Amino acid sequence: MAEKKAKKATMPARETVFISEDDQYLFAQGSHYDIYKKLGAHLSVENGVEGTFFAVWAPNAACVNVVGSFNGWNEDAHYMNKIGPGGIYTLFIPEVGMGAMYKFLIRTPDGRKLYKADPYANYAEMRPGTASIVTDFSGFKWTDSAWMKERDTKDMNKEPMAVYECHIGSWMKHLGQVPGFYNYREFADRIVEYCKEMKYTHIELMGIAEHPFDGSWGYQVTGYYAPTSRYGTPEDFMYLVNVLHKNKIGVILDWVPAHFPRDAHGLAEFDGTCVYEHPDPRLGEHPDWGTKIFNYGKTEVKNFLIANALFWIKEFHIDGLRVDAVASMLYLDYGKKDGQWVANKYGDNKNLEAIEFFKHFNSVIRGTYPGVMTIAEESTAWPMVTGKVEEGGLGFTFKWNMGWMHDFCEYMKLDPLYRKGNHYAMTFAMSYNSSENYILPLSHDEVVHLKCSMVNKMPGYQIDKYANLRVGYTYMFGHAGKKLLFMGQDFAQEREWSEERELDWNLLGEDLNKGMHEYVKELLNIYRKYPSMYEEDNNWGGFEWLNADDTEQSTYSFYRRCSSGKNNILVVLNMTPIMREGYRVGVPKKKKYKLLLNSDDKKFGGNGHEIPAEIAAKAVEANYKDYSIEFDLPPYTAAVFIF
Repeated sequence: MAEKKAKKATMPARETVFISEDDQYLFAQGSHYDIYKKLGAHLSVENGVEGTFFAVWAPNAACVNVVGSFNGWNEDAHYMNKIGPGGIYTLFIPEVGMGAMYKFLIRTPDGRKLYKADPYANYAEMRPGTASIVTDFSGFKWTDSAWMKERDTKDMNKEPMAVYECHIGSWMKHLGQVPGFYNYREFADRIVEYCKEMKYTHIELMGIAEHPFDGSWGYQVTGYYAPTSRYGTPEDFMYLVNVLHKNKIGVILDWVPAHFPRDAHGLAEFDGTCVYEHPDPRLGEHPDWGTKIFNYGKTEVKNFLIANALFWIKEFHIDGLRVDAVASMLYLDYGKKDGQWVANKYGDNKNLEAIEFFKHFNSVIRGTYPGVMTIAEESTAWPMVTGKVEEGGLGFTFKWNMGWMHDFCEYMKLDPLYRKGNHYAMTFAMSYNSSENYILPLSHDEVVHLKCSMVNKMPGYQIDKYANLRVGYTYMFGHAGKKLLFMGQDFAQEREWSEERELDWNLLGEDLNKGMHEYVKELLNIYRKYPSMYEEDNNWGGFEWLNADDTEQSTYSFYRRCSSGKNNILVVLNMTPIMREGYRVGVPKKKKYKLLLNSDDKKFGGNGHEIPAEIAAKAVEANYKDYSIEFDLPPYTAAVFIF
């Protein structure tokens, strides 16, 4: 019933919207964190007349008009008024209401006319249309207060975090329809059922901010303040978040402050000059991506971005922002050749303004919303990405462990004959694990552009590929660090991902895929059930190698423990197609080790080799331990025990 009630919204009484001198001052200082409530288009009332208040920042424009469906797109109908020296233009237009389409017509000093979408618009025309749309979602009735209250008390470093990365437009489609997208509300009903069945803790949504090109997957944004209209209205998106929260599933959004596209209606050269981007192309353009780079030294631009992050958190109850392409922001020479970049004042390649931006961004979010996560997709060895700002760090909650991902994928692709020569690729990540708070990502980037799906990265015949992947996933879930898995990979989608089609759900009718699905579900269940799997991710107190050096047999064994010392988990992995008879594993205690999971079980698509349900440790030294257990370890098999 709560979800149904949350669908409806009542239109609140309109208030007069205006921009004061204080608003202008704070915006110019870069600290007006509610600026989105003033700039853009907002339902308002003046002198008892209802209409819409329009405001836009265009500091170098000669003049600005509002054109739209309400004035026949007449270029001369509605001139805006410039207020103050900061370059903000405003206009109240009576009788303009919900659903009206509009743009800003900006005339440049050299006589050009630019039709621009509203940078602060909350709703946009369905692509290929590019107009902004007047809307109001302030009447939405949230019913997720229990989730929000609990969220703010949690230390996510001590909590289980298994993220399902998802692209709404291609997760599932209405077959036979073009484009066939599920509405946010339709998607909500199905994704909640799926995530609860699989036991994911969070969903990370790709491509929610408005973007013109489906093939960009949402990483080239034109509407930073608008949930994409591909899947419905802002209230529809609120409904999705509300339903997920009611079902105890957190919501993370991909957020893209690194760059923006050159589309004529977007932010690029907004008033005929470089307003949002740096005017020097060596600082303001990505030559490889063909996109513009934000000017992080400009106070109004920093305000635009930080207020945008707070907008999603405050207005849409988002639980985390995964910040895309952080490395491209931190390094002035990222993706650039000599002559294409400019060194900082110290003569090196660090982007000092971007560094300060991240510290500001994370400080504001941490200080205002302590339960909200910020997650850096950062692919280098930049120090203290998750370090405290006051100690010189960037202040992120988590960092994607791209090094772990690379080593894992490269190792798992190898023919087992060559794995012994690359054995330590799978142990290396633990050597630096305590340096950051990590998430282990197997994301969309790993299953596109001829990289193959996860299962087709694996060597061998089809049955070997699936067996390999089950072992690989066990290693991932057992390893220290939070988890992220891209949609379709939990049932071993065989084709690469494409945004143009839905996942191959029909594969769940195949034994191997159904088995993989059940196996990942069981991994998720074990991961969430036992604190030893997640509570001590950041230190060696929660992880210990038992055998990290068996290069000849390509086996690994380790165990996880938590602060209580109860329900420790032992993981044993065989990365070859060879049965290891009488395999002995050193163990820390003289106890009985109960089998939780055997990846070779037939119900998971395995060959059905059995492992004893319970094995008592004996006083036989192995792996520098006084006690050990012995059993036959099947080919390409992971065995998980509890003790």
